[in-house]
Amino acid sequence: MVSALGISGEKPYIVFGYGSLIWKPPPYTVRQVPGFLKGYVRRFAQSSWDHRGTPENPGRVVTLIHSDDWQQFSSVNDPFPKDDIVWGVAYTIDPAYAEEVKAYLGAFTNEKRLAGYTEETIDVWGVDNGKEEIVVQGATVYVGRVGNVDFVGSEPIDQLARHIWLSEGPSGKNKDYFYSLAQSVRELAPESKDSHLLALEARIRALDGDLSA
Repeated sequence: MVSALGISGEKPYIVFGYGSLIWKPPPYTVRQVPGFLKGYVRRFAQSSWDHRGTPENPGRVVTLIHSDDWQQFSSVNDPFPKDDIVWGVAYTIDPAYAEEVKAYLGAFTNEKRLAGYTEETIDVWGVDNGKEEIVVQGATVYVGRVGNVDFVGSEPIDQLARHIWLSEGPSGKNKDYFYSLAQSVRELAPESKDSHLLALEARIRALDGDLSA
């Protein structure tokens, strides 16, 4: 288990990635540990007008939300309202570059939207011989607030899949972001899964198969 204290006795900077950080690790990473959070959901519920969409047609990217907060949005449109586990990667950053990486992540997530997130300290879980156990203590994670201006809530899954399939922005096609995330989560561990991603993937791939959709 990665301790909350480093060799020097100081708390290291460990950040948990649940979106594109899974396949694009932050710089100066000295250790990465796959694992999952309890009590959260990952959903394509955040508008992206600067990366995977445009101001006129925002795309959709994932955000992390407390499962209790998500309940108010999931009763009608979410096929998996009881989800409460999110797989990702905990990255330990070289202490000499911790402040630099924090600044990098601030820019990476678009600082003018950071008001829509809360920084939290969490434990990361894993599975060893079929038993759940804490594998990282004291990781930092950025949790979306449902009141932020880019939060779109729960959309019907077929509508959401088509929106992702159609959207494109300066960073590329929205569906490419989606496919990278779905594949990366599958590869984290034998136990890693995400019902929301699996259901969306089936629908987006179906759209790929029907170019006239």
